[in-house]
Amino acid sequence: MAKTSSADGRTRSSVQIVIVVGLCCFFYILGAWQRSGFGKGDSIALEITKTNAECDIVPNLSFDSHHGGEVGEIDEAESKPKAFKPCAARYTDYTPCQHQKRAMTFPRENMIYRERHCPTEEEKLKCMIPAPKGYVTPFPWPKSRDYVPFANAPYKSLTVEKAIQNWIQYEGNVFKFPGGGTQFPQGADKYINQIASVIPITNGTVRTALDTGCGVASWGAYLWSRNVIAMSFAPRDNHEAQVQFALERGVPAVIGVLGSIKLPYPSRAFDMAHCSRCLIPWGANNGIYMMEVDRVLRPGGYWVLSGPPINWKVNYKAWQRPKEDLEKEQSKIEEIAKKLCWVKRSEKAEIAIWQKVVDSESCQRRQDDDSVEFCKSSDADDVWYKKMEACITPSPEVSGGNLKPFPSRLYAIPPRIASGSVPGVSSETYQDDNKMWKKHVNAYKKTNRLLDSGRYRNIMDMNAGLGSFAAAIHSSKLWVMNVVPTIAETNTLGVIYERGLIGIYHDWCEAFSTYPRTYDLIHAPGLFSLYKDKCNAEDILLEMDRILRPEGAVIFRDEVDVLIKVKKIVGGMRWDTKMVDHEDGPLVPEKVLIAVKQYWVIGGNSTSTQ
Repeated sequence: MAKTSSADGRTRSSVQIVIVVGLCCFFYILGAWQRSGFGKGDSIALEITKTNAECDIVPNLSFDSHHGGEVGEIDEAESKPKAFKPCAARYTDYTPCQHQKRAMTFPRENMIYRERHCPTEEEKLKCMIPAPKGYVTPFPWPKSRDYVPFANAPYKSLTVEKAIQNWIQYEGNVFKFPGGGTQFPQGADKYINQIASVIPITNGTVRTALDTGCGVASWGAYLWSRNVIAMSFAPRDNHEAQVQFALERGVPAVIGVLGSIKLPYPSRAFDMAHCSRCLIPWGANNGIYMMEVDRVLRPGGYWVLSGPPINWKVNYKAWQRPKEDLEKEQSKIEEIAKKLCWVKRSEKAEIAIWQKVVDSESCQRRQDDDSVEFCKSSDADDVWYKKMEACITPSPEVSGGNLKPFPSRLYAIPPRIASGSVPGVSSETYQDDNKMWKKHVNAYKKTNRLLDSGRYRNIMDMNAGLGSFAAAIHSSKLWVMNVVPTIAETNTLGVIYERGLIGIYHDWCEAFSTYPRTYDLIHAPGLFSLYKDKCNAEDILLEMDRILRPEGAVIFRDEVDVLIKVKKIVGGMRWDTKMVDHEDGPLVPEKVLIAVKQYWVIGGNSTSTQ
């Protein structure tokens, strides 16, 4: 490589200063015209006033990235972006793989019709999903836990259907969430206190939780203050918009169901699993649903089941159900729990708690039972669109040691890496990855000062790797959905959970299992290089636009030639973009493309012109 003259070096340095200062102002201004409707923009505008001197240092800012001759000239005629039109108003809450009309063509047996059924290539929409009229930026956490703007999810059915259970109330232009649930109408905090009398959820040993059939996710919302992060899921069904409400509240959730397909999580992922009147028939199909929970439950982890049929002798009259049916249901659950080597730790009122034994292979009860069948698959984490099986997932031969309490486990060597179970990843490469992403995130924060301000609550990493980006930005103000693509060379999602983080498997050639406008910030490192020649980049970008909130931000990190193509496509999507050099300088071929989605709603204009 030719040496750079001192003059060139000074020029490049000055350009980098211009970029950083300019982007600081760029994001402050974007924050100021953010349409919160609740005074949030005013506070950021005040911050602009305080920093005006800094913004005025360099007038006529240039955000063009300097590539040092790495990219040839671009034909202007060929570079004109294709303009994407808004979809029709009826698609405002469109979920491509959980579309109601398509779902009704599938069997209802085992909830198959509520599983993922994605559109064919010909059926895919090639337009941008509009926000509803009156859409505003959600409240900042923790206020968002209790209040959601009505305009963002204008569905009142749950306020009537669940009125006596304190799920949700409608007050003026907002929904209020008192923290109640079907099983805990007096509030989630009191309910969690009952669970905490048995399960040690305050000392960091319980960090990750799974909430099956979560409703509006109040259980997960109230666990947050106890430093427990819950992955909540519920189907898109007659309980309209329950997962949408959860995400508007700032609580991790996806559309999902325990049906016929394995859950999109790795084995031994969760410290605790929970079902509160979730309507899952736990004793049915030879215990297949409890066996799937067992697969994703870490040895030593807990399963909490509340509501029917627990303690049926006391409760059957209140439930208005025949005691014979309830007795049969609970007996079946107890029988399966014994096969799984779960030990019942408590049964009080309507709550039962089991614990999965740490050394399951020493369980004498299981070994003596000829009806127990172990799963034959050699990879318990190979789950994408794989059918559930009525078999028990065996424990790994090499465990790699015990997990440290959180937050120590965030940077401790994960057991999967310590045991050599992740091909190509050693303790040293893991530590190097952490150092690299701390450096990247520090650069992001200099570019976008809103990153750790609380402005971005729901964050997604579309190609999460070892979860080091999420670890580097870890804060009580935000959470990260770490997505490990199903085509990734190395399956790292188990490592992510061992760090005390959450995530999910997904193939980005399909739509994600969420509602539109559910993420504030999306991080896409190396994603478009990974999916090159796998599927249409336009489809991935339109999906990103669907799940990104108006005025939400995207950080792309990739090779410069890839980002130029991405920049051209998003030029037709009502996104504002700026290309930034790698923090190590303009000669590094990897660049960063920062984008912000403009504010626009059904029938409305965007906030800036193109």
